[in-house]
Amino acid sequence: MTIDHYTYRVTWSSEDREHVGLCVEFPSLSWLASTPEKALKGVRRVVKKVVADLKTEGEPVPSPLAERNYSGAFKVRIPPDVHRKLVIQAAEQGVSLNRLASAKLAD
Repeated sequence: MTIDHYTYRVTWSSEDREHVGLCVEFPSLSWLASTPEKALKGVRRVVKKVVADLKTEGEPVPSPLAERNYSGAFKVRIPPDVHRKLVIQAAEQGVSLNRLASAKLAD
């Protein structure tokens, strides 16, 4: 496993008036910088150090989201009236409720 497989994001922080680098698998870590490139480079350095520290201490290291296996199924609770509307829409489109919900979530 390499830190290159983690999910990184760079966004603007209005509060800090700088770019902030983030890593989804390590939500408590961030790096502020004047440019997006520096923010990404900074958060990657922090992740690399934290992963090395975790390994040294024998602590579990989060697996990258991109390397995890997903079943493709999850449960969602919705209000009964929304359920009814979706069933009607699916019937009108001639598709299953599952296919309709999947298409809506993919948007």
